[in-house]
Amino acid sequence: MNLALWIVAGLMAVICLTGSSKMFVPREKLAAVGGSASRWVEDFSPGALKAIGAVEFLAAVGLILPAALGIAPVLVPLTATGLVLLFACALTMRLRRGERVTIAGDLLYLALALFLAWGRFGPESFTG
Repeated sequence: MNLALWIVAGLMAVICLTGSSKMFVPREKLAAVGGSASRWVEDFSPGALKAIGAVEFLAAVGLILPAALGIAPVLVPLTATGLVLLFACALTMRLRRGERVTIAGDLLYLALALFLAWGRFGPESFTG
């Protein structure tokens, strides 16, 4: 179980690190690159996209470093809980925009974040 949680944490960190590119890539380019699945960026200001990207970058760091370094490992399940909220908001935004075709990715990420939060708060916590 611990190995599965580490794999999920690594996968989620890579996903968040990739998503943090919103901090550097212009909104127009982001909207053009992903096709219809990335048109949502047009609804947000450049500042909001940078904030979302910063949150995703911090999540990538918070999923791995605290546990790997042994410094405040309780931050890992807290970060996973924050990701649950982030992906729940992403899911809500997709539903509001009527993008039911592209919702599968957000559902998968939400499920992985829920599994990680449950596992690190529960059976495989770092404090036990």
